[in-house]
Amino acid sequence: MKIWVNGVLRDPEDARVSVLDHGMLVGDGVFETVKAVRGEPFALTRHLERLARSAAGLGLPEPDGDALREGVRETLAASPDWPLARIRITYTSGPGPLGSDRGHGGPTTTIIVAEQKPFPPTSDVCVVPWRRNEHGALAGLKTTSYAENVLALAYARKRGGGEAIFGNLAGNLCEGTGSNVFVVREGRLTTPPLSAGCLAGVTRALVLEWCGGEEEDLPLDDFTGVQEAFLTSTTRDVQPIRAIDGVELPAAPGPVTAKAMEVFAARSVEITDP
Repeated sequence: MKIWVNGVLRDPEDARVSVLDHGMLVGDGVFETVKAVRGEPFALTRHLERLARSAAGLGLPEPDGDALREGVRETLAASPDWPLARIRITYTSGPGPLGSDRGHGGPTTTIIVAEQKPFPPTSDVCVVPWRRNEHGALAGLKTTSYAENVLALAYARKRGGGEAIFGNLAGNLCEGTGSNVFVVREGRLTTPPLSAGCLAGVTRALVLEWCGGEEEDLPLDDFTGVQEAFLTSTTRDVQPIRAIDGVELPAAPGPVTAKAMEVFAARSVEITDP
């Protein structure tokens, strides 16, 4: 196993970044998680494009997409032959002062590959008492500022949940800590619009393209009353929600969710870089 640091493959014990790196000091960085199936990354182009959008949103220099693509290839080749793996690409503003001002040493980039265990067939979710700010400077950006997600997921775990769900300041459904949310009401498949403050998930976009569905706000108070619901993310694909705050849904998966799971599984085998 090797770790890619600023273009060089290193052994894990030698893979180091500065303690002054702003990714660690103030969370000034962006990242992507990419799934690899039997050594083949899935939807890598979309992930690299989103990394560039997130970097631009933070005012960081544009990442070198070609170098990152080659870094992913090299890191995968130096990793064990896992059936399912998680690729973590992290891009920060690099070393800087102890305050919020940035330094001038240039970005830090790392690529790490680790085994990914399959998610459970269904998930119970808990709605957390905190709200996403859909008008905030980081709304829709995949940044390394994840402390809020850590707290939220711990809140859900204590209550038997596998994922935590955020509403937004408008009182509508937003997203999970590392997932997007789809619901079925009156037979219609919908997911919160990006204006709700959720991340533009790669799997979310593919589900909308391949399985249909509409973007539509859902009042958070109506979430537990839906017929079906599921989570989407890079490492879980389409995962049915069994219960919301202890309230079991009629079926997990229901017919719409089951169809989405079937279509996504088939298409993702046919097209590895959609």
